[in-house]
Amino acid sequence: MNSLPSRLKNLSWGLLSLMGWPALALSQSTSAALLPSNSAAAVVGPIVLRDESVDQVLALLERWSGKTILRPQALPVATITLTLKGNVTRDEAIRALETLLALNGIGISPLDDKFLKVTALASAKAEAPELIDGSTLSLPPSGRIASKVFQLQFLKVTEFMPQIASMLNPAASSVPVVFESANAALVTDSLTNLQRIENLLARFDQPHLSNLRAKFYPLHFAKASEVVNKLRTILSGPLQTQLGTSTTYNPDDRTNQVILITDARQYAFFDDLIAKLDTKSDANTRNDVIYLKYAMAKDVASSLTQLVTTQNGAARKNGSESAASGAPVPAAATTPAGPAVANLATTATLKLEPTNQFSALLTVLPEERSNAIIVSGTEGDIRLINELVAKIDIILAQVRIEVVIAEVTLGDNGTTGISALGLKVEGGKLTGYTGATAGATLGNAPIVGSTDLAALIALSTTPRKSNANILSVPTILTTHGKEGKIFVGESRPMISSYLNDNSSVGGNTIGGGYRSTVNSKDIGIQLSVKPLIGNDGSVQLEIKQEVNDILGDITIDGNPQPRIGKRSTESFVTARSGEIIVLGGMQRTSESRSTSRLGPIPIIGDLLGSRSSEKTRTDLVFFLRPIILTNTPADNAPALERVEQFPVEQRDQVKSVIAPRPNKS
Repeated sequence: MNSLPSRLKNLSWGLLSLMGWPALALSQSTSAALLPSNSAAAVVGPIVLRDESVDQVLALLERWSGKTILRPQALPVATITLTLKGNVTRDEAIRALETLLALNGIGISPLDDKFLKVTALASAKAEAPELIDGSTLSLPPSGRIASKVFQLQFLKVTEFMPQIASMLNPAASSVPVVFESANAALVTDSLTNLQRIENLLARFDQPHLSNLRAKFYPLHFAKASEVVNKLRTILSGPLQTQLGTSTTYNPDDRTNQVILITDARQYAFFDDLIAKLDTKSDANTRNDVIYLKYAMAKDVASSLTQLVTTQNGAARKNGSESAASGAPVPAAATTPAGPAVANLATTATLKLEPTNQFSALLTVLPEERSNAIIVSGTEGDIRLINELVAKIDIILAQVRIEVVIAEVTLGDNGTTGISALGLKVEGGKLTGYTGATAGATLGNAPIVGSTDLAALIALSTTPRKSNANILSVPTILTTHGKEGKIFVGESRPMISSYLNDNSSVGGNTIGGGYRSTVNSKDIGIQLSVKPLIGNDGSVQLEIKQEVNDILGDITIDGNPQPRIGKRSTESFVTARSGEIIVLGGMQRTSESRSTSRLGPIPIIGDLLGSRSSEKTRTDLVFFLRPIILTNTPADNAPALERVEQFPVEQRDQVKSVIAPRPNKS
C-alpha cells in the first residue's frame, strides 16, 4: 500500500494533467525534478516526450528555465519527441529543448534574466538575438540563435566570408554583415554554427609566413643571376605549383648568392639542386669569321644584333632562359639550283623556331675591310648564325629599267601627250597605238615585243616626228630595294649670297667692292626609280619625276637671276617584267613674241612694223619598261643587239673588247 505522500504526489500530477500540463510519462522518483529550481545543476530525468505539441514543450521550458516566455500568437506547428534515459542537469535539458525547437523552425532568444523570446526561426535573426562578446567555444553547444562579431587578423574578410556561406543555416541565419575597413564580420546563426566558424578561424587565420624561412646560398663558380634563370627554367610549370606560391628564389649579384625563401622542409631539395649548378666548367664558346659574298657586313651585323637582342629580351620577359647552347638546330632549307633571287618578303618573314634561342654569350661584330662578320658564342649560337647568314647573304634580284623621255608638242585640240601620240594606255601601261607609218595605216595595233624600247615606240620614224622629240633614252640598272637615278639637263651657276665688302674709315671708302657666293643648280629632268621585285615576275616601282625649266630672269640687287619653274610627281606602279609604263601630264606653256621694226626710231618702227605672239604647249611623256634579270647571259642580249647596229668599225672594236678570252695556264 502506498504511503500518503506518494498518493498526494500522484494526485498532484493527475491534477496537472487535467489542467493542461504535458502528459509526461515520468517515474515517480524523478517527478520532483520538474518543479522549478534556481540551481542550474539540478538533476532532471529520465524524461520521455512523445509527440508533444509546441505549447507543451514551451511550458516545460518555462518551468525549467524559471523565465517567462514571450511569444507571438502564431508559431510553426510541430510535434516534439525527446528521450533522456539518464539523469541530466537542468541546463542540459534546456539545451536539448532549444535545439529540438530550432530543428522544428522555432528560435529561442534570451531577452534578459527574466524573459525568453520565442519566434519563428526565420524571424529570430531580426529580433535582436543575443550578442556574444567573448569566445563561443566555452559555451555548451546549442541550437539557440545568437550573433557574434568575428575579427580576422590575417585572412581577408571579403575572401573568407563567401567561403563559409554554405555552412550557415539558411532558415536561421542572414547574410554576414561585412565591415571591410575593420576586416570583421557580424554573423547571426545557431550557437553551434558560430562555434564552427570560430574553430575554422582559429585554424586558418594564421600568418602566411609562419613556416617560411630564408636561406642564403653563396656561389663559388656560377653567377647568381644565371643560376636563378636556370632554376626558373627547371622549376617552371607543374613543378612550381608543387613548390607552392610562397616559395621564391632571387639572385643577389652584388654578393653573388641566391636568396631562397621557402618552407624549411624543402631545403634539402634546393641544397642538392644549387650545388649541382654551382660547378666549375669552361665556357663552351668559340669564335668564327663568316665571309660574305653579296651583303654588306655592317648591315648584316646590325640585323643579327637586333634579332638577338629582341629574342633574348622576350625570353627574359617570359621568365625563361635565353641560353640554348645544346638546343637542336633544324636542318637548313633546301635551296633550288641556280642563282638565288630575293623577293620583297625575304627579310620580313625571317625568324627562328621558338626552341632555337641564342645564349647571352653571343656577340656579332662587322669586319668591313674583308666584308665579314665575327661571331663569338656557343656552338649552338655559331650554327644558328651560319644558317641565318646563308639565307641573308644571297644575290638580290636585279632589274633593268629602259627609259624613253619624249617631249610632245600639243596642238590646239590636244589634251595630253599620250593622246597626241595616239597611244592606247590601260592601267598606266602601254597596250597599243594608232597612226600611220611609211606605207601603212595602223588602227589600235598591239604592242609587239622588241629589245629596243625607242624603236618599239617608233616616235622618230612615224609622222609623229613633227610634234614629238625624243629627249633621252637612258637605262637604269639597279637591284631590289635600291634607288636608281638619271638626270638629263645642265648645271647652272647661281648666286646664293651677295656681300658688300666696302667700308668707310675716316670718310674714305676702302675694300674691294662686292663679293658673291656661287652654287650650281641642276636644270633639267630628274628621274629616280626604286624597285621592289617579287618572285612572281612583278615589279613595284616607286617613281619620282622632277622637271626644272628656266622661265626667264629676275634682277635681285642688280644681279640677274633665273626664274626656275618646277614640275614634280611621285607615282607607285606595279607592272610585270617587260610591260611598258607610260607617265604623262607634265605640261608646260611657253609664249614667244616677235616684231619687225621699220626705221631707226624704235617706237615709230614698232608702230609701222608687224608683231607676232605665239603660245606653245608641250607635254613630257615618260616610257619605262622594267625587265627582271636572270643573272644569265640572256641579260646581255639587248646590249649585244645594239652593238650590232653600230658602224662596222665601232662594232668590231666593241666585240674585240667584250669577247671572252681563253685562260692561259
